[in-house]
Amino acid sequence: MLVVLSPAKKLDMSAVDIPATDPHFADDAESLARTARRLTRKDLQKLMGISETLAKLNADRFKAFGTMETKPAALAFAGDTYTGLEAGSLDPEEMDYAQDHLRILSGLYGLLRPRDAIEPYRLEMGSRLKTRRGTSLYDYWGDRIAKALNEHADTLGTDTLVNCASQEYFGAVKPGALKLRVVTPVFMEDKPEGPKVVSFFAKQARGAMARFILQRRLTDPDSLTGFDSGGYRHRPDLSEPGKPVFVRPQQAA
Repeated sequence: MLVVLSPAKKLDMSAVDIPATDPHFADDAESLARTARRLTRKDLQKLMGISETLAKLNADRFKAFGTMETKPAALAFAGDTYTGLEAGSLDPEEMDYAQDHLRILSGLYGLLRPRDAIEPYRLEMGSRLKTRRGTSLYDYWGDRIAKALNEHADTLGTDTLVNCASQEYFGAVKPGALKLRVVTPVFMEDKPEGPKVVSFFAKQARGAMARFILQRRLTDPDSLTGFDSGGYRHRPDLSEPGKPVFVRPQQAA
């Protein structure tokens, strides 16, 4: 199976001694960075809905893009999903497997493998950045991400994509172009009023599910129901075809 994750806004660019690979859409990342470089700080602040301080930081990043230090993507992203993935604790063989079976969706880089080198950046997939291809990053990437996933899956000999990404990012995978069966796990907390998705915990669980798949070399979508990290249990009564639901006792926020 092929697994996809969202990236993270939070980054950890501290140095690691791991060989890096080149992103498949590196030229597109450079092109998008050039486009963003032409925006003022106020433009970036409005585009991303961020503070003036963050706008300055990202304006400086886009200006320096192509010259900054890089780091393998799965180790550079440090948000909630990557707390669940714990890529830094995967052994070399597990990381090799992840390199083939895990993909990270990215507004700037399109599609990344775990070891692909990235520079520090912030550019959400939902950003309405105008380019020669349209008025948003969805327009910019078009069906190319879906086609790249098809090619990766064909190389692996699988017809299944496990979607552990957010709706914002998976929206860049055009359904009409994607030829794969999609399985989207749903993670919920058991609350007094009934099971509910809590974003913070769901993000962590998506990363943990990706780790579960990679470490066990899973190939059958039905085997996802064995996921029990963090106290989650499969709930067939709440599940639908292609959407297995996992619930755990309510956690302290």
